[in-house]
Amino acid sequence: MDREQLLALQYPLKQQYRHDATAALVTLSADGKLGEGITCSVRTGRALAEAGLHTATGGDGLSLCSGDMLLEALAACAGVTLRAVATSLDIPVAGGTVHVEGDLDFRGTLAVSKEAPVGFRAIRVRFILDTAASPEQLATLLRLTERYCVVYQTLAGTLQLSSGWETT
Repeated sequence: MDREQLLALQYPLKQQYRHDATAALVTLSADGKLGEGITCSVRTGRALAEAGLHTATGGDGLSLCSGDMLLEALAACAGVTLRAVATSLDIPVAGGTVHVEGDLDFRGTLAVSKEAPVGFRAIRVRFILDTAASPEQLATLLRLTERYCVVYQTLAGTLQLSSGWETT
């Protein structure tokens, strides 16, 4: 896809959202089904993914770790966003990779230490790009990718998060 195709694709949506802000409000959802043992199956866009305990918490390594899935979602979103920004700004990117890694202290998850946080302590995103772009273009590309990547901004921001339960 080139810049003109992307602009043509997004222009009517941008116009609609400018005139009707409620049209831009979308609720995404995901459902999981509790499985055998300590697993939960989640239907992705293309397959069924079974998540289980990470090996550092007693898992057997056969099920996906939801922490890995979170990092994979960040890598995918950042990669798509980088491509869209590069296309929109005519910044040449022939290809590349996105590497995401995050640090966890499983003492928190396993209630070994109340001082150890539950969840990621740090997450790093690194792009390795095949490009002839200038350092200034790359700085702009990174800044705008961070700004417009939904998963990145969700993790970086303060999110209103809630949970509840029902019985059947």
